[in-house]
Amino acid sequence: MKENGSIESIRKFPCPNPNIEIKEILYWSQGYRVKGLLAKPKKTGDYDALLYLRGGLQSLGNVRPARIAEFAQQGFVVFAPYYRGNRGGEGRDEFAGEDRYDALYGADILKVFSNKPTFHVFGFSRGGLMALWTTILRDDVASCVTWAGVSDVVSMYNERVDMRRTIKRIIGGSPSKLRELYDERTPLFNIEKVNAPVLIIHGTEDENVSINHSYQLEQALMKQQKTVETWFSSGLSHHYPPEKNRQTVRALSEWMKTKEVSGKAF
Repeated sequence: MKENGSIESIRKFPCPNPNIEIKEILYWSQGYRVKGLLAKPKKTGDYDALLYLRGGLQSLGNVRPARIAEFAQQGFVVFAPYYRGNRGGEGRDEFAGEDRYDALYGADILKVFSNKPTFHVFGFSRGGLMALWTTILRDDVASCVTWAGVSDVVSMYNERVDMRRTIKRIIGGSPSKLRELYDERTPLFNIEKVNAPVLIIHGTEDENVSINHSYQLEQALMKQQKTVETWFSSGLSHHYPPEKNRQTVRALSEWMKTKEVSGKAF
């Protein structure tokens, strides 16, 4: 078995932004070969590192080159794991089960291409679970951003009737039968281990991931006296309109860049 976080292969990948280069990386995570995309500005510079954690489940919500290029354009070296079982990777997507380690070791891939001792974590939708787990399990996270993020897997199951069959197949049953497996995936029960500042972004009319996930997360962080900031947008849904999206990406990028002092996370 190869070492976790070691690179198996690298290949060039098409990028829609002429200022950004993208590579697809095959790396090792718990004995599986997993893939992800790395994006960085072509211009030489001293860039912060960003672990981008996608939303969706299995083939739904795959990593989009244009999206990670958008973040790289803000001055980041970005790595975005596909998670195991996706787009030719080995294993199977476990919805923040053992596949959370694909994010954890994805950070090691990111550090190969960045000279910074810490990195930022961004998670969208299901990626919110992965971002929180990465922040809980690593001590080199400078900041964590969760946008429309899931924080409670039981709540997700209850809210998304359309996803229940898939979630039950992945986890092995419903929360009424296997509550412990759902709780094991829920970072709220380990929130005391978060030691990086957290930014929570959510639209009040989100029908994919209820804003209650963000309310719960905010309260849990405040109860543990953690550093947390919220940007709640009235009337917006899961996916923001293009101009609002661009504004938010720029704003959160600037927010992240203020969360690193002397190479050490707050």
